[in-house]
Amino acid sequence: MNEIKSDRVALALQGGGSHGAFAWGVVDRLLERGQRFDSICGVSSGAMIGTMVAQGLVKDGPAGARAEMRKLWQRVADAHSFSPLQAAPLDRWLFGGWDLSNSMLWQGMEMAMRMFSPAQMNPFGHNPMRMLLDGLVRPDLLTDPKAPRLTVSATDVETGKAVFFSNADIDVDVLCASACLPFVFPAVEIKGRAYWDGGYAGNPPLAPLLHPQLPAELILVRAQAAHRPGTPTSPTEITNRLNEIACQNVLAAELAALPDSIKLRAYDADEALMHLPISSKMSGEKAFLKELFEAGRTAAVTD
Repeated sequence: MNEIKSDRVALALQGGGSHGAFAWGVVDRLLERGQRFDSICGVSSGAMIGTMVAQGLVKDGPAGARAEMRKLWQRVADAHSFSPLQAAPLDRWLFGGWDLSNSMLWQGMEMAMRMFSPAQMNPFGHNPMRMLLDGLVRPDLLTDPKAPRLTVSATDVETGKAVFFSNADIDVDVLCASACLPFVFPAVEIKGRAYWDGGYAGNPPLAPLLHPQLPAELILVRAQAAHRPGTPTSPTEITNRLNEIACQNVLAAELAALPDSIKLRAYDADEALMHLPISSKMSGEKAFLKELFEAGRTAAVTD
């Protein structure tokens, strides 16, 4: 058993596309309250949030971490404003722009994903995440001695196992790998290995946070609904729910195996996310992101 250092705090961040704005709100409020993090592990959007927090803490403490996260999500909103994937006018008026399922482009993407591989749909391997992250990641800050120990997880396509990248390894390619949806983007290759979204092997994996020392407290921030009412009917909704269930089962097994000496503090996103359609994970509508951000802050205020 690893030795417990009584004051160490670990932060685990789930991925969930634009739903990660809920996690942004939780972490923003925790930082505002003076919470510190000794180690961070994230997947997909959670990996991006964790990266911004780690480098922001080095730049200017909690205020710097909050500013870096805000910069990331502002990029998301700005990119969405130019995206052809927009809500239909009536949906925008009725629902604030978060439901894209009636968008002709979304419907076309759903059909294309069932018929073609990412290589066929995207032969040049274009990944918009690279443009989003360009200039945001600061390796010099991530490797600073004052930075929290950061782990980003991606799934090795051949072995199916989680691969952990630490501070010195983390760059735009690693973050793109951690967020690579195999039905949308070609696998991201790093040093001759192909990677998909880290959530398939654990969303998020907890093992990196338990070594080399056990933390006294583990803070888990979810960015996907554990419970979802009704039965999905479309192929995309069914696949999404299967992925959610599989990821939750892996995480539940790790949580069950946590030593009793570790205090667990979890922020669940069910109330904010359970009624949202899968298409909303692709929405970067500024008002939608703000809504999820405020829901996350509220969750952290009432803990």
